Amino acid sequence: MIDYFSIALTHGLILFALWRLMPREELDVEGAPAEKPLRPWLKGEEAEGESPDA
Repeated sequence: MIDYFSIALTHGLILFALWRLMPREELDVEGAPAEKPLRPWLKGEEAEGESPDA
């Protein structure tokens, strides 16, 4: 019983991730993105061109 539950759970999560990723417009464009992606979790801690371990 637990094996079926774990298989269903993992496959369900994979399907959910695919369902969320498929409508994204970035998947239809080839090449590098035009602008740097936003990373709100940094909150200005990293300056432009400066690595955090420097």
